[in-house]
Amino acid sequence: MSRESQTESPFSARVVGILLAVAILSFGGIMVLASWSPELRDKNRAGDHPFSTSALGYNGFVQLLEAQNYPVEISRSERTLTETDWGLLVLTLADRGMSEDLQTYEPGRTTLIVLPKWIGQTDPMNPKWQRNVKFARMASVNDLLSDLSIDAEVDRIDVPWETETPFGKMALKPDKQMQVLRSESLEPIVSVGGGYLLSKVPDQPVYILSDPDMINTFGLSNIANARFAVQMVDYLRYEYDEPIIFDATLHGFVRSENLMQMVFDIPFIGATLAALASALLLGWAALVRFGPPAREGRAIALGKQALADNSAGLVSMARRESRMAPGYLHMIRRRVAREIGAPKTLTEAQLTALFDRLGPDEKTGKRFSEMEDGLRAPAANREDLMNKARDLYRWRKGIIGRSVNERK
Repeated sequence: MSRESQTESPFSARVVGILLAVAILSFGGIMVLASWSPELRDKNRAGDHPFSTSALGYNGFVQLLEAQNYPVEISRSERTLTETDWGLLVLTLADRGMSEDLQTYEPGRTTLIVLPKWIGQTDPMNPKWQRNVKFARMASVNDLLSDLSIDAEVDRIDVPWETETPFGKMALKPDKQMQVLRSESLEPIVSVGGGYLLSKVPDQPVYILSDPDMINTFGLSNIANARFAVQMVDYLRYEYDEPIIFDATLHGFVRSENLMQMVFDIPFIGATLAALASALLLGWAALVRFGPPAREGRAIALGKQALADNSAGLVSMARRESRMAPGYLHMIRRRVAREIGAPKTLTEAQLTALFDRLGPDEKTGKRFSEMEDGLRAPAANREDLMNKARDLYRWRKGIIGRSVNERK
């Protein structure tokens, strides 16, 4: 096997570029899926939460408020339950699995608590739908009230023909029965049949909507319920631009803050982009230098070429190039005389006359004697020496070429 075949790279630049591109894209895809996979999941599944468009869900109310240009958002941050910022917080409670979260909840801003009324099962054929919907147990709802330290009990009454509200009389139509609260400590806002449809906790900015049919997707199909829901929101807010925040953390939709998401967010995005740019530059530098490693050569090379290179290096280091002009002239004179078969008894002057008769340089028109005068003494500098030596070399090649053709 030859030395060249041993050192040749098995990969071309194109193959290496394709492999690097595939590796970078694959790594980037893995990082994106690992970091944002929870965000990419479809949150619209059946249930009584703000993302659900099912009959018991509240996403229909969110869309209704957005269509009316209300500042609405669905929060997935656990800090929302404890922050005291400006805005109306809407807590949509579920019948099961919320006791631990509610025990640690402390109201920090104006809050509307929506009690559960229904329970159902997710349709296995379509996870966005519910089936087998039925009333939640009143004991379970009362346990939620106890976890919130609210002295009240839930009750269900026949739907009245009209309901007196702060916004006038309305024909509210919840499904089957209207769920109300009975309490001696709550402050009534909307009273129905001896109970409270909408009430307030004394000395706290906490309001309780006992029947979720006023704002869930099924209940909003009745225009009176939709009108009541919008006017209730206006009643609970202080200003028109006050945000309405639907909490989704109580239903398990907590946004996980991981390192990969943080590095692509403010204020770390600048440092991340700088690091990526540095990595790309390093990769490019490695790519253009890709190939077999260079073999370590001898400290002193062998052969005529190495001898000539070393001699030229010594002359250059000594800065004696310009003094080589007479020696180069003498060498060319001897070589031309030998090549044309001139008698050895001729003097330099006779050789000069003979060379002039051979003809001038085809490019410059100079004869040998003219070029000889420029090379008798040391050249002015390296460039001057190179020009004069090149002219003499070209004249010699032309003379030899003409002599060969004449022989033929």
